[in-house]
Amino acid sequence: MQGGRTVAGSQGRPSVQGGSFWVTDRINVRRLVPGALIDTPPLSRRLLLGSLGALAAGPALAAYPERPITMLHGFAPGGSADALARVLAPSLGSLLGQTVLVEPRPGAGGMVASSVISRAPADGYTIGLITGGHAVAAAFGRNITFDPVGGFSWISRVVEFGFVIAVRAENQARDLAALLRSATAANGLTFGSAGTGSTHHLAGEMLGVMSGAQLVHVPYRGESDAIVGLMAGNLDFAVITTVTAGPHIQGGRLRALAVTAPEPLPAFPNVPPVGETVPGYAVTTWAGLAAPAGLPEPVLQRLHQAVIALSGQPEHRTRLAALVDGRVHTSSPSELRNLVASEIARWRELIAARQLTPG
Repeated sequence: MQGGRTVAGSQGRPSVQGGSFWVTDRINVRRLVPGALIDTPPLSRRLLLGSLGALAAGPALAAYPERPITMLHGFAPGGSADALARVLAPSLGSLLGQTVLVEPRPGAGGMVASSVISRAPADGYTIGLITGGHAVAAAFGRNITFDPVGGFSWISRVVEFGFVIAVRAENQARDLAALLRSATAANGLTFGSAGTGSTHHLAGEMLGVMSGAQLVHVPYRGESDAIVGLMAGNLDFAVITTVTAGPHIQGGRLRALAVTAPEPLPAFPNVPPVGETVPGYAVTTWAGLAAPAGLPEPVLQRLHQAVIALSGQPEHRTRLAALVDGRVHTSSPSELRNLVASEIARWRELIAARQLTPG
């Protein structure tokens, strides 16, 4: 109230002035004197109750977090996702003023953890490190009982990285173009990955579709097994992360022909992107943070701002980038949501075109 006049803000929204509540609607303005409710229509009563609830919740949200937070991920202890989570957790905890506990829930390409996250209370005390494998598993439709996009409050992407196309050191192909030409002469090439339905697998299938080369997938139970198969001569090439392949490439046992990312990777700056040989090709994967759908906006923003703050710390960026041999790449909540939705659509199209089935 200013000079005895009511100052109305947005229609249908309550405001507080001088210790009294003002409830506005499209028709009139009625004053609610503390201790008395005067002639309020049903709509105004609902608005009042909503405003009172928001005011009551305000202090609780402002105090978030008041107890430890659990960060789930969907892969085995000791793997790259686990390592990433264990780097993120203490750093986030220091910014939020609470302990962040890491809890692996492996299974179904990460979807066991995704399912648990989607069903958890939307209070900010259960969050998840979700990877690009979530979109792949959703595209395959592996017994999913939750909405892989709408079932989550997306917080921010954290990192992005690609894969390497690697051959044995004895392979005659010195670049990707030569390798793809040999596919025609040999009536096809075999390639290994971390398993059927992995992002590595689909990166190889995408290479076959876009290059026109006949490529036959040979699944392995993890990248390490694929590397063993490649070095034993059981494969023509493999699609693997540079973190896993790096020691073998640097040791001269494997040779990197190309990377699937749209630009060279930090560990191998002289290895060209696949896109230089196959125009338009680019496949990366990512990891980001999410929580159950319906997370209160103040809690979502608190978590998002913590991720952004971490990404601005040079030592933290360097450590995360080195962990995945990629780059720190944050996003807004809506950008991450859109990325997940677009990747599910992209992989579904490839799966249908290649008539692929999950492992």
